[in-house]
Amino acid sequence: MSDSIHWFKYSSPPAFYPLAGMFAPWFFAAAAVLGVIGLYLGFFVAPTDAQQGEAYRVIYIHVAAAWMSMFLYCVMAFWAGFGLAFNTRLSSMMASALAPTGALMTFIALWTGALWGKPTWGTWWVWDARLTSELILLFLYLGFISLQAAIDDPRRADKAGAVLALVGVVNVPIIYFSVQWWNTLHQGASVSMTKSPSMAATMLWGMLVMALAFWMYSIGAALMRVRSIILERERHTDWAKALGGVQP
Repeated sequence: MSDSIHWFKYSSPPAFYPLAGMFAPWFFAAAAVLGVIGLYLGFFVAPTDAQQGEAYRVIYIHVAAAWMSMFLYCVMAFWAGFGLAFNTRLSSMMASALAPTGALMTFIALWTGALWGKPTWGTWWVWDARLTSELILLFLYLGFISLQAAIDDPRRADKAGAVLALVGVVNVPIIYFSVQWWNTLHQGASVSMTKSPSMAATMLWGMLVMALAFWMYSIGAALMRVRSIILERERHTDWAKALGGVQP
């Protein structure tokens, strides 16, 4: 019980601020190391694909970014919903901090998908079910960010953003299952929880390491961004002023 009380204190922005600053560099360092390993495995160790040739290697960035775009939206919606339900300040701040990184991951997934689609499909873009739903995800991220920025009162902005985030969650399973639900050009999943991977072991390891690198980066970026949000919203408090360089 005492351990739970000890960790509960970090739900307060003043207590979480230094904790985030302490852990963020470690996550960035892990992202850099894992990224180098993953790119090396994907671009120099993994064999050339028999059907797609060298063009397939973009998957080591594309798939990791696509996974993170969906995962981060779910996490963002969770924190936004938690803040809406329990009126916890830090939860809403975490949702706001995750949104830009989620939008970045979605953009990378779409951009690298276009690079992959040109040699594979012969075109940069098709209105494929998965591509279209991923584009909608980008609009949801941008809508969340824009809606919060358009409302001056942080509390009202958090509530409005939370409603949009929770409604948009329905798009995530549509992205994931779109290949199975509709006749789509996008290939099916090479990695599944219900069957063995349909790729070489080195390909799989490169993809998983890159996904972990993107995950570490996302955590580090969210921690750094939430520190900025905390300072912005708490700038009138004594503890924030005591940090120095924060104007009332």
